[in-house]
Amino acid sequence: MTLELIAFGIVKDIIGGKTLKIVVKEGTTVKELKYILTKKFPKIEGLASLMVAINQEYADLDIVIRPTDEIVLIPPVSGG
Repeated sequence: MTLELIAFGIVKDIIGGKTLKIVVKEGTTVKELKYILTKKFPKIEGLASLMVAINQEYADLDIVIRPTDEIVLIPPVSGG
């Protein structure tokens, strides 16, 4: 299945744009997606954390992604 990911911050710079289409197998979990992304974009692994939101809610690693889900990659943030 093809997923369209939306990226913010440093993740957008790492993947080369605000959106990325990626093909994964049916039943892919958030954990598997993060693994796939670190293999395709090794700099992602260097981030302190990478949050994934699905349909505007932070997603646990065991959530199964559907092709109709809105998937957002959120880099670590700091405040001051």
